[in-house]
Amino acid sequence: MSSKLVYSTETGRIKEEKSTSTPRGDGTVRIARETKGRKGKGVTLVSGFDMDEKALKGMAKSLKQLCGTGGTLKLDVIEIQGDQRDKIAEYLQSKGHPVKRVGG
Repeated sequence: MSSKLVYSTETGRIKEEKSTSTPRGDGTVRIARETKGRKGKGVTLVSGFDMDEKALKGMAKSLKQLCGTGGTLKLDVIEIQGDQRDKIAEYLQSKGHPVKRVGG
């Protein structure tokens, strides 16, 4: 059994240092559809890009324009409204990104 020190009488509460770096993708773009927590409305999740924040925002904008719908960028995951998996997969493959469909 491992134990963690959480309080010391000399220094008080011990806090772990949290990492401030954001996780980056491995280069394989994953496309999934999700409805959980969205009142039955489906969104397409696109993740795994190995890009910086500015390039990721540009990619999100181009995907929204391609699909003709809204979307957002949250924690390095692009969310596009509706089931747009086929259209996005074709577009990203034409741009040279390796694409993997995740889920159903």
